[in-house]
Amino acid sequence: MTRHAIQEALALAHQARLICPPNPAVGAVLIAPDGQVIGRGHTQVRGGPHAEVMALRDAQARGQSTRGATAYVTLEPCSHQGRTGPCCDALIEAGVAKVVASLVDPNPLVSGQGLARLRAAGIEVEVGPGADEARELNIGFLTRMSESRPWVRSKIAGSLDGRTALNNGQSQWITSPEARADGQAWRARACAVLTGVGTVLADDPLLNVRDVATPRQPHLVVLDSQLRTPLSARLFGQARALWFATTVSDPARHQPFIERGAEVLVLPSADGRVDLPAMLAELARREVNELHVEGGPILNGALMQAGLIDEWLLYVAPKVLGPGRPLATLPEQTDLDQTHALVFTDLERVGPDLRLRARKAPQR
Repeated sequence: MTRHAIQEALALAHQARLICPPNPAVGAVLIAPDGQVIGRGHTQVRGGPHAEVMALRDAQARGQSTRGATAYVTLEPCSHQGRTGPCCDALIEAGVAKVVASLVDPNPLVSGQGLARLRAAGIEVEVGPGADEARELNIGFLTRMSESRPWVRSKIAGSLDGRTALNNGQSQWITSPEARADGQAWRARACAVLTGVGTVLADDPLLNVRDVATPRQPHLVVLDSQLRTPLSARLFGQARALWFATTVSDPARHQPFIERGAEVLVLPSADGRVDLPAMLAELARREVNELHVEGGPILNGALMQAGLIDEWLLYVAPKVLGPGRPLATLPEQTDLDQTHALVFTDLERVGPDLRLRARKAPQR
């Protein structure tokens, strides 16, 4: 029963994935003592009810009693008063007998307090079923809560010989329409997209979600140390937050960007470039869970050298381009022990292309 119920709760959480950021995607299933499913729910849009409350409302709408039921949830019920009331109190009031949670919530406002309150009320608590899938589903939220930074995923489309464009800059299109649509789905699940001013100058992209039905657009962050983005760029005027990370501190230089609806974040480092760790910390403060990088080799190289890319999302076309632009601009290495070690986590065919996912290898 536990395995089936938690899998159903995880399926519900997946339904919430595009609508709920910056909140975690959570699913909840209520099972009556006789084994009947009496309520289902998942996290709603920001400020809306959480999964547990939705499941309780579903049971009420069905005319079902929740006394003695077991609640299966993919994340610890919250214990604090935010935009909604504490979910643990709602479960206690509903008279559930047991709560099975996949994960403890690392949010300092919760962090075991919800489970402790349930136990104090005499409710049996179990933690762990479905933990791996629940963690993957909310890897950005969990990273933000535990490390005060977003989960950084860099998406790259390239050829079999590792080129993202020809030497003349031509790159449309190396990969197939199927791969591009799949990349849009990953863009849609992010809280924000990061690009560099080089990409803006070369391609004048929109960097919004177009091929996937979504109720919200991810925010856009442009790494532009000298504020070179043209005010005529297409990325302005979209229904989303637009942030420029720069070293320029002159308010007069900021004003034209502000008038175009953007916000300027002044984040200089000691070497005169944008302070990348400080940028990530600022984005976490702004509740960015997953940061989806779509930039050129210079941006990817800078992030990689700083150790800030958690995951690579690489689409490989069955093409060989020869001389061209690399995946990332990195300094020459003279020893294989100096290279950036990764581990493959997933391989899937998307149309005629391959989608590879890789993460930083654990330190030995």
